[in-house]
Amino acid sequence: MSGGNGRNGMTAGQVLRRLATRAMGLTGADVERVVREARLKARREKRPMTYADVEAGIRGHRPMMSYDVRWRLAVHESGHAMVHHALRLGAVLGLTIDAKDGGQNTITFGNGGPDTAEWYERLLALLLAGRAAELIVLKTASAGSGGAEHSDLARATRIAVDMEQALGFGARYPLLYLDHRDPTAILSRDDDLAKRVHRRLEFAQARATEVILENRTAFDRLVRALFDAQALDGDAVMDILTSSS
Repeated sequence: MSGGNGRNGMTAGQVLRRLATRAMGLTGADVERVVREARLKARREKRPMTYADVEAGIRGHRPMMSYDVRWRLAVHESGHAMVHHALRLGAVLGLTIDAKDGGQNTITFGNGGPDTAEWYERLLALLLAGRAAELIVLKTASAGSGGAEHSDLARATRIAVDMEQALGFGARYPLLYLDHRDPTAILSRDDDLAKRVHRRLEFAQARATEVILENRTAFDRLVRALFDAQALDGDAVMDILTSSS
């Protein structure tokens, strides 16, 4: 595949990593279809298939988002990446603000630490880091952190409820295991539990805020790079986060 469209300076490995980051959220069948269509397009035009052909197929010819939305997504996803790295939760494998559903990140979790309350507290900070980053940079938070069962707020709430009810970390009756299939229902009727869970989330957001402010220079560089490129592979992200300059 030819570099094409200004990508000639990239190595084959860099091209593949960039495309993989662009393709985050797509299925294997989606990727096969994209490559097949890109190959057919190049064949019709009697030229080699290029990076730009595949990238355009992955993007699905989606229109460019507005500056403000693109900037907010870059801030949000960079917040997640910064806190994930700083709290040593694992590696960041890629970031994109050009997925079908907006911003996405691919991360790994290290398995060297114990399953303690402190580890779960770091996980809560990671989940609330996107919202914290928006509040730091933009002074307002969007609804992007919530609104769905798989959202940052929903996942953080479930984990905080687990810490109080099922994992032995609760401030009240820590030795009881209390099953809860519907956090919304239990939190709606138990105000004391809701307050304890919300305190955990407030602490996590404050911790994420502190981490981002302590690493503001690297965070700002990552936001700008992600905004400009729209997709960064893990190597590019880690180069920014680990740079001392």
